[in-house]
Amino acid sequence: MAETAPRATALLVMEEARRPDVYPPEVLAGIDRLVDRQGPPLTRERLDDHSEALRHAEILLTGWGAPVLDEAFLVRAPALRAVLVAAGSVRHVTTPAFWARGIPIVSAAAANAIPVAEFALAQILLGLKQVHRVSREVAAGRRFPRDVEVPGAYRSRVGLLGLGHIGRLVAAHLGRFDVEVLATDPLTGADTAREMGVRLVGIEELFATSHVVSLHAPLLPETRGAVGSRLLNSLAPGATLVNTARGALIDEEALTEVLRARQDLTAVLDVTHPEPPAPDSPLFTLPNVVLTPHVAGALGAECHRLGHLVRDELERFLRGRPLQHAIDPGRAASLA
Repeated sequence: MAETAPRATALLVMEEARRPDVYPPEVLAGIDRLVDRQGPPLTRERLDDHSEALRHAEILLTGWGAPVLDEAFLVRAPALRAVLVAAGSVRHVTTPAFWARGIPIVSAAAANAIPVAEFALAQILLGLKQVHRVSREVAAGRRFPRDVEVPGAYRSRVGLLGLGHIGRLVAAHLGRFDVEVLATDPLTGADTAREMGVRLVGIEELFATSHVVSLHAPLLPETRGAVGSRLLNSLAPGATLVNTARGALIDEEALTEVLRARQDLTAVLDVTHPEPPAPDSPLFTLPNVVLTPHVAGALGAECHRLGHLVRDELERFLRGRPLQHAIDPGRAASLA
């Protein structure tokens, strides 16, 4: 009788608070049918107390609160063959030492992109109706205006800054509406954009001609503070700016000045820098700011998608099939 090949060993390490949402019982049951997990789930702070489990782990299952994959970690995990991250970004956990090992790493960014794109779409449609502006004017004047002028969702323009996972999903959603979608993204070619139903333009045209601008760019040295006074002042009358990406993309001091001077504009900020804002930040009190506490990303049951993606990728890895969500080391530096 042929011997059964030993099952791969895996270790689950992530922050405890969000683990039940990311790895609910049905996901853990699916994982346990594929691998032998080394002991109970751990946090990165408790890894030192379980060095033997780390030493034997071939697969690291993780998410928010992942350990940093530096040389010291890799020395302690000599059997490591794959890392599967049930979260969006891997920038904060990967290091040159990790990339040098050629170990595949999976991100659940595609799953996390779904609720972010849904939130952005909702705010874009509200922005085209200028709901936030109109509602604050109604409250301030205690009356309904007779003739409300808004662009609406018919042949109006929506500008997307960035066409990564989320930007592309938003563009796909907008394809169901009768609007023109513009985008600025240096990594997307004109043919690809055309297939997506998007017209590529420069960032100046994007801001100056769009009724709503939605930010989906990664935070890189060249994008930090890129949305400043010049672009903000160029926004059309009544325009809405939506940021579900990274707070530091916007020069918030400039944003504050522009919003104080132009009550017609609205900024919907799901992310800020710092996050949360300082208690005395004008973002809390400016009437034309809609401030939400980073709720666009996966929350509660939405996080189940991330765990299911990891479970499916784990099965592909163990069966020797191509991974669908592995990070290309050559593009890692340009990702959020």
